[in-house]
Amino acid sequence: MKKFPNPSEIKEINKKLEKIEGTKSLQKNATPLEKFRFELQQKFVIYKMKHNCSQKELADKLEIDEAKISKILNHRLDEFSTDRLITLYQKIDPNLKLAVG
Repeated sequence: MKKFPNPSEIKEINKKLEKIEGTKSLQKNATPLEKFRFELQQKFVIYKMKHNCSQKELADKLEIDEAKISKILNHRLDEFSTDRLITLYQKIDPNLKLAVG
């Protein structure tokens, strides 16, 4: 039977986790642009899963470094313009069609 970690082990684990940036989520009060960017970001995730490719393979295909694709996949889009995200996605889906609803 596995025992629960002791307080010092928990403290050590928490210290390691403080340095990790997880995936950001979409806020409830997101603007239409934020929702659009989130949907576009999800297309990268879906592509990666559908084609069973690694983060490195996807980065190579998009001709960007792996750290950048990691930011996209984890919805850390602050350094990417919407135009840049669209341009990158068009490299993996040249038939991308944009619509205003």
